[in-house]
Amino acid sequence: MKLEKAAKQLEALGNTTRLELYRVLVRAGDAGRPVGYLQEKLGIAASTLSHHLHRLILTGLVTQERQATTLICRANYPVMQDLLGFLADECCADAGCAGSSVEPEAAA
Repeated sequence: MKLEKAAKQLEALGNTTRLELYRVLVRAGDAGRPVGYLQEKLGIAASTLSHHLHRLILTGLVTQERQATTLICRANYPVMQDLLGFLADECCADAGCAGSSVEPEAAA
């Protein structure tokens, strides 16, 4: 994953309403949730919800599918896993340097 893509996704999740919206969709599983449910659950205006969904869709974190007259929103789990992997891929990669228990800043 490229740094710029991860930054855009994290930026989209950096808004409290979008983060709450995304968490609702992640909890919903593969079935997703209708837009009407999301609006009621979050207690926000349709236009506001549309704006926040648009930001999440642009980054690939959310998908939408029309089923008859209902618009279903889903968390895009492969994209979420890519982002989580990007954040964790190099976890502790530099921790074993030189076998010293002294932090580099403390040694200076």
